[in-house]
Amino acid sequence: MAKLSQINRNKKRERMAARYAGKRAALKARAKDQTVAPEERFAARLKLAKLPRNSAPTRQHNRCDLSGRSKGFYRKLKVSRIALRDLANFGQVPGMTKASW
Repeated sequence: MAKLSQINRNKKRERMAARYAGKRAALKARAKDQTVAPEERFAARLKLAKLPRNSAPTRQHNRCDLSGRSKGFYRKLKVSRIALRDLANFGQVPGMTKASW
């Protein structure tokens, strides 16, 4: 189990990224638009830099929904390899069984 502070920090980053997504996208589009004057593009970049760092989606880390583990994470299932194995052993993942040969 990961530390609760790390799990909560990541959830806070997810909320902030969702809140600032529209504003961030508008400023990025403005900064990349070549038809706009260079001064306005530079101003858009400055405003983008003034936004909170945790509002950037790249600051989020993939974590297991069950345990909070960050390593061995399966994106499609949103769980770690250990949690997936536990679920499979208890028969809670359809079609998945423990290998034996």
